[in-house]
Amino acid sequence: MPRERHHAPERDAEAAGFVLAGGESSRMGKDKAVVPLAGKPLMEHALAILREAGLSATIAGARSALGEFAPIVEDRAPGRGPLAGVCSALASMASPWAVFLPIDLPLIPSSFVEYMLYRARVAYPAAVVPSVNGFPQTFPAIIARAALPTLAEQLGAGRLGCFAALRSAADRLGQPMVILPVEMLAQSGHVTDPRGLPPVLWFLNVNRPADLERAGRALALRNRVI
Repeated sequence: MPRERHHAPERDAEAAGFVLAGGESSRMGKDKAVVPLAGKPLMEHALAILREAGLSATIAGARSALGEFAPIVEDRAPGRGPLAGVCSALASMASPWAVFLPIDLPLIPSSFVEYMLYRARVAYPAAVVPSVNGFPQTFPAIIARAALPTLAEQLGAGRLGCFAALRSAADRLGQPMVILPVEMLAQSGHVTDPRGLPPVLWFLNVNRPADLERAGRALALRNRVI
């Protein structure tokens, strides 16, 4: 089990981190990547989560204008959803594992990403994903590079659902798909959040202005308490 870190971790050589930022941000009304939360753009929050977990941080499926934040892997199939960004990212790397974090999950603690990587190394699955209130979530996800052929096949066939594609990859590889119950990990102390946010808020999707306001209020309240 990963231990709590009080300093910047060394870069993980076995895994690469990617922020998925290829959406059109239609519900936000502007580019989510540059919308500020607690004084910095959502993109900076996402990149910081990956870096604090000891990962490299690259932007997948994004517009070139975001190159000021981090290196970019261009989407080979723009407009086809996050599965296209996942495939482009996996094809760009040599590491056996990739960590995918969407731009709209800025409250995920880096300790959760670290624990997901720990479970990937223990179980060697096709993918690791969380569940919240008993419902599996697609992201954040740890995905084995070996899953790329199946994921690319699903993308090419127009089957764009990421979760179903990961299931297919697990079946093809004969490897498990690990689903981590977030609440149990928090209650047992396997994953902690130094801000004190409850797990339900970790998975607050910041897709609309109202979501952004809620996330800002949660951070402001916790900062005052701490």
